[in-house]
Amino acid sequence: MPTAIRFSTHGGPEVLRTEELDPGKPGAQEVQVRHTAIGVNYIDVYDRTGLYPVTLPSG
Repeated sequence: MPTAIRFSTHGGPEVLRTEELDPGKPGAQEVQVRHTAIGVNYIDVYDRTGLYPVTLPSG
């Protein structure tokens, strides 16, 4: 099952939580992509720490 990393409060890396997701099946003219690696941009750190406003929960 796919996993997401999310946060529901601002802070350091300790606020990150993993959640399993059920994305469902793709609809008509949609595809489902499997990620084997992802990148994290520094803007993600700014969002997590609260430097930039973001709607919570996020991720």
